[in-house]
Amino acid sequence: MKIRETTEADLAAIIALFGVDELNRSRPGFEAAVTPGALDAFREIEVDPNNELWVADLDGVVIGTFQLTFIPGITRGGMRRAMVEAVFVHPAHRKQRVGEAMMNHAIARARERGCRMMQLTSDLRRTDAHRFYARLGFEGSHLGMKKLL
Repeated sequence: MKIRETTEADLAAIIALFGVDELNRSRPGFEAAVTPGALDAFREIEVDPNNELWVADLDGVVIGTFQLTFIPGITRGGMRRAMVEAVFVHPAHRKQRVGEAMMNHAIARARERGCRMMQLTSDLRRTDAHRFYARLGFEGSHLGMKKLL
């Protein structure tokens, strides 16, 4: 398995990967196909130096993905942080250290970019994911909130 930056050719596989999960499918706005909006978002991520989209590739098959965003900040003496989002591993490949490899890669990239903190949110219903992140050293230090606009 290798962790590599995403290409536009991976977009359909990433969306299909999200579609295997009932919680993902139940979220407002989920589409099971590459929409013009998804393609626009990918292209925006692709050219933004503070955004990266990665996949876990096993023999040419996308089995995991995550997005990494680098955020400059004025708090904590100007500390840069990284936000990891949309972390997902295909259920057939869980408990095989795919997620751990992806997160280790994300942490290494964040350090390379001068970040001193990594943050993420996780749906409250994903208790297995919470245990996974805790095992990697993440702490439930804040309450995350979202509002659809």
